[in-house]
Amino acid sequence: MKSKLLFSILITLLMCSVSYASFPVKRTIETTSNVEVSDSTTEVIQPLAAPYAGKDLTVGILLWFFLGGLAGHRWYYGKPVGWNILFILTAGGFLIWWVIDLVNMINGDF
Repeated sequence: MKSKLLFSILITLLMCSVSYASFPVKRTIETTSNVEVSDSTTEVIQPLAAPYAGKDLTVGILLWFFLGGLAGHRWYYGKPVGWNILFILTAGGFLIWWVIDLVNMINGDF
């Protein structure tokens, strides 16, 4: 019974955390003037700020080393809550995600 409840909560958290868009949105603006301008203009709207913008790499690596099992570095960089909880429950994805996170932090892809 407890495992079913825990699994249900985990699935609910995962569904809530991945339900938002984190990609640039393209907006098409159509002009209807007599001046010869292209029929439509496409403008790419970038997000105001990335969730981890301005985060220090040294602090991230120290959190990865000392609090890696509790997903300290993932909380610091603002990763989704559901994935952080899954990271904790699986002990860093059986240490595989843990190492992948370090490589991604060093490469700047985290």
